[in-house]
Amino acid sequence: MQSDNRIFDDFVKFVNGAAGTMAGMAREGEGAARERFKSFVGGMDFVARDEFEAVKAMAVAARDENDALRARIEALEAKLAAAPAAAAAKPAKPKKAAPGV
Repeated sequence: MQSDNRIFDDFVKFVNGAAGTMAGMAREGEGAARERFKSFVGGMDFVARDEFEAVKAMAVAARDENDALRARIEALEAKLAAAPAAAAAKPAKPKKAAPGV
């Protein structure tokens, strides 16, 4: 047998209403917090992943080019250092006098 207790029914309705209100407040709070976080992060200078990867690839290419140029300079310096030694080893050729002098 079901009892007609209005106080209990009213209390259940009140609790259900309060639970719904609390759930709505939680959703609104979450949405507000999410928006605040987005505006906070949006104000910072972050870069997109593809932009970061492009700059990273350019840095690697520049480093490779730098290494190649360094090796080329070292080879030219070695060649330049060897040139005076080779010139000193060769005997000086006497200069020929100009004809008619």
